[in-house]
Amino acid sequence: MKIKNFRWWIVGMIAVATAINYLDRQNLPVALSEIRKTIPISNMQYGMMNSIFLFAYGTMYAIGGRLLDITGTRVGYAILIIWWSLANIFHGLVSGIMGLGIARFLLGVGEGGSFPGSAKVVSEWFPAKERALAFGIFNTGSSVGATIAPPMIAFIVYLFSWRWAFIISGLLGLFWVIGWLCLYTIPSKSKRITETEKNYLADSFEKERGAADSNRETVPWMSLFGYRKVWGLIVIKFLTDAGWYFFIFWLPKYLNDVRGLNIQQIGAYAWIPYAFAGGGSLLGGWLSSFLIGRKISLDLSRKIPMAIAAALLPASLLITHASLSMAIVFFSMAMFGHQAWSTMVQTLTADMFPSGTVASVAGLAGSVGTYGAMLFSLLASYLITHFGYTPAFILAGLLHPISFILVLVIIKKIELVKMKIDPSPKNQLVV
Repeated sequence: MKIKNFRWWIVGMIAVATAINYLDRQNLPVALSEIRKTIPISNMQYGMMNSIFLFAYGTMYAIGGRLLDITGTRVGYAILIIWWSLANIFHGLVSGIMGLGIARFLLGVGEGGSFPGSAKVVSEWFPAKERALAFGIFNTGSSVGATIAPPMIAFIVYLFSWRWAFIISGLLGLFWVIGWLCLYTIPSKSKRITETEKNYLADSFEKERGAADSNRETVPWMSLFGYRKVWGLIVIKFLTDAGWYFFIFWLPKYLNDVRGLNIQQIGAYAWIPYAFAGGGSLLGGWLSSFLIGRKISLDLSRKIPMAIAAALLPASLLITHASLSMAIVFFSMAMFGHQAWSTMVQTLTADMFPSGTVASVAGLAGSVGTYGAMLFSLLASYLITHFGYTPAFILAGLLHPISFILVLVIIKKIELVKMKIDPSPKNQLVV
């Protein structure tokens, strides 16, 4: 059966997958107060478990992106989600801190390829004028998953136990895979796409990419390091992913430690910043697409939303000095800003690199970004243990403004990089 505008159904599917992804990883932060009744976990041990997850996640981010460029997204994406769903279920079966650490590692391995895979899907199905909005829609999934996580997990824990929160969310991923395998393939091979949409995409990509993307083969992985714009993405991901993961991993714990909220109260409050984060994804993508529609250059259409987003993150500096309600407002502003920023950064990957390298570049940059988050998690756990939350929030709030300055310096113009299929690594960076 042909489906009109099938590309938007595709981005809807990866948005759902991303929502499940974030629901799964939020189980531990939200249910931590209940898990501690069964498995004692200190602040340093919690920071270590976050770092274990992020190390596995970051490593697989690069490897998974590369594998998806080689094998394709249909089967590769399905394998990743089956893996992380089973790993999530495993959390509910462990009996001690060691088992929980192993489960976090396995979850990170599976989830690491999700965003590179999603970036590749968008690059295959959306031309530049629609790409930012498409990224915004799928990136909203991360906020949707994180938004429904606190009340959903609190409800499951109330009805059953913290173990069932992991098991039920893991089962959701396994059900999603069935629909994915039934529906997904690239546009040229899809049986669901109309001829009108197929021709529209073919014409759009030809005009946009031309000969630069006529060959969709991958390039040698090491050669990517010879491109200035790759290094630009690496640097900004290293800094800003640290702030994002600090917020999502430590928000529930902050509400428990400092504000004295129990799991039900956390469920009532913690969803609000995540909901605003979803709004940031959508509005950031919409604004960029709107600017392109007004004939603003691709470069400015991406950088203007990035500048606005970066300006919102310093709101986190005020969190520890505010009332509970205002603290939630400042959390919301910061997380709204990050997701608008994240949508733009993911869009840049598809803007600047041929489709055959999108997942590899996204995976490489995301991998380094996750290592940055891992290091920041360890630093945050130390700061919080010895000095409280304030210095951690200050550092997290300054990372995005610094990164935007670096964007202006390193990525001087957002445009497609002309990559050679079989280049030798160069001594000088390619702009």
